[in-house]
Amino acid sequence: MKFGLTGHPIEHSLSPALFKAGYDGRYPYELIVTPDFEEAYQIFLKEYDGINVTAPFKELAIQKADILSDECKTVGATNLLVKTPEGIKAYNSDFLGVRSWLSGVSRSVRVLIVGAGGAGKAAAAAADSLGMETVRMNRTQYSIDIKPLSQFREEFRKADIIIYCLPVRIEELDALSTEDFCPGKPKIIMEANYRNPSFDEKLIRRMQEANAMIRYTDGRTWLLHQAVEGYGILTGESPDKNRMEAVINSK
Repeated sequence: MKFGLTGHPIEHSLSPALFKAGYDGRYPYELIVTPDFEEAYQIFLKEYDGINVTAPFKELAIQKADILSDECKTVGATNLLVKTPEGIKAYNSDFLGVRSWLSGVSRSVRVLIVGAGGAGKAAAAAADSLGMETVRMNRTQYSIDIKPLSQFREEFRKADIIIYCLPVRIEELDALSTEDFCPGKPKIIMEANYRNPSFDEKLIRRMQEANAMIRYTDGRTWLLHQAVEGYGILTGESPDKNRMEAVINSK
């Protein structure tokens, strides 16, 4: 069996190291490096049993699938294509990974999802599936269900969990005050981006000085949870999560 990852750019990806650690190097896992999704897809058809798909190809990839998993039907995007006897099946391990992470949290919480791209859609669907109160926000308000960034501080204060899925830092983060960090109230922040996080050390320190009960979880946690779920789907075998976590913590 042979597996891989496509997207653009992906040269920085930790996925090959994670996959190798998860299966002790038993299966090959390679990067399909091209800015052209159609080219990447044809390479997948010729050479691979399954591939992870990352930005900006997630919504293109779902159009290639013959079969959609339940979570793909809900999210409308995929990050995992697998060859099956019935055809190409699409999964969304972002949804499965975030749901796994959220499952350890009380269901009676308010979750703010910042960003409405593929990652944001997956996170919102995961929170909804657990019966959590979900608030969605984006830079572009293309739906009445999406709140504008002008309400960011207000919604940040109200939320028990903030899942930040935008690929860039917004200026509203710098405007957050001690009051917004809600001293004495438990609050969890999870970020999807592990390469260029928007919550820098200065902001994290300011949050934790204002509220010792704030917990920030960086994008490596997202990466780990979705990888554990996704790799298991690719191979049909559960990967070694402890080995994978050790790789992530060493970076």
